[in-house]
Amino acid sequence: MNKTAHQSKAMIVLRHVLGTRWLVAILAVLIAFALGAILIVMTGASVSEAYYAMFRGAVFDPNAASFQRQIKPLTDSLFYAIPLIIGGLGLALGFRAGLFNIGGQGQVVFGALAAVWVGFSLHLPPVLHTAVALGAAMLAGAVYAGIAGVLKARTGANEVIVTIMLNSIAGLALGYILSQKAWQVAGSNQPQTPKVAETAAFTRLLPAPFKLHGGIVIALLAVCVFWWLIERSTLGFQLRAVGANPDAARTAGISVGSVTAATMAISGAFMGLAGANEALGTIGYVSRDVAGSIGFDAITVALLGRNKPLGTFGAGLLFGAFKAGGYAMQAKGVPINMILILQSVIVLLIAAPALVRWLFRLPKENKTGLRAQLAALGADPADASVGAAADAPAATDGKAAGAATGEPEGASAQGTDGGEREPQDWAPESKGEAR
Repeated sequence: MNKTAHQSKAMIVLRHVLGTRWLVAILAVLIAFALGAILIVMTGASVSEAYYAMFRGAVFDPNAASFQRQIKPLTDSLFYAIPLIIGGLGLALGFRAGLFNIGGQGQVVFGALAAVWVGFSLHLPPVLHTAVALGAAMLAGAVYAGIAGVLKARTGANEVIVTIMLNSIAGLALGYILSQKAWQVAGSNQPQTPKVAETAAFTRLLPAPFKLHGGIVIALLAVCVFWWLIERSTLGFQLRAVGANPDAARTAGISVGSVTAATMAISGAFMGLAGANEALGTIGYVSRDVAGSIGFDAITVALLGRNKPLGTFGAGLLFGAFKAGGYAMQAKGVPINMILILQSVIVLLIAAPALVRWLFRLPKENKTGLRAQLAALGADPADASVGAAADAPAATDGKAAGAATGEPEGASAQGTDGGEREPQDWAPESKGEAR
């Protein structure tokens, strides 16, 4: 192959890499840190000291007296990342089917309540007790999210509005339940449940002062289950087809309503599992703020991870590190709200990738796969492995992708290599019509 052909091939690979959504996600994080640096300067603190404190609080503390203390920040990041990973997977599942599950908070609440009730009221052997509590949490989350799924399937009710209302109901229900004597510590009127029994609580993986518990194993298993469900199961194929084009899926004989209801229920089961993590591992009981902001942070985690299992896992680790490092930054005079600002900027840029592409003059994402582009040039398609790591799936249904990313409608119905297109893998359809 002559020099000109080699240069053309290199340019195609470069443009393909620069046009991927993964690069947009990475740049969104970097922009957030740059804007954060400006705000840190405005507070009068040192940018280098603040970010170094974040590193020491989230990854590794070289100034600690012992190796045990040096690696504690990393385990703290894993500790905070557990519910975000599990919750992010749950919301990513809905996104792949074109469903926007905003009700994560409510599902976390009911999952935590179910787990803590089993944890303090039943007397079972250690492993069985934990398993039953986890099962109860998943069932509670699935049932609560399934309400929105059934309404969507039967009446076309917009799942965004329904799940927001369900969040409000869950908050009020939590307050009422915690005010009942049966759910309070004996002799106390504090709005919190008794602690779960030792037989139900997650086992600590490391001795004090480490906080990391067995929930990290649950998170890893959740990643594997998510991957199998999406990539290897019949339901996974169906929900991806529904997310890409519900009308075409219906024509192909797929029951769109059943898939919608099932997907919402499974999404809620993941969120309930995240709630169980809080009840059985993180705090050991349920109070008014048991859900924290897990349900909303999980949205960012899913979007940053592009609704992929490994991507969501990595995004969860990043946000867990934000939380762990935020406390160390606060000790340097930087407000803890700085972490919320960083997260908000990332959400904004992920939701508007066109803005990131404009700032860095990046090319638009090429809907034609890298292999097809090289083949058209006359190169050996096997050479496409050079950019395989950066290869992104084709855009999903134009309306669905455009609603969340700001990109134009009209994505092709063909995949990157001319075959069947990979169904919904980025953001949900924003419309509320019945499927």
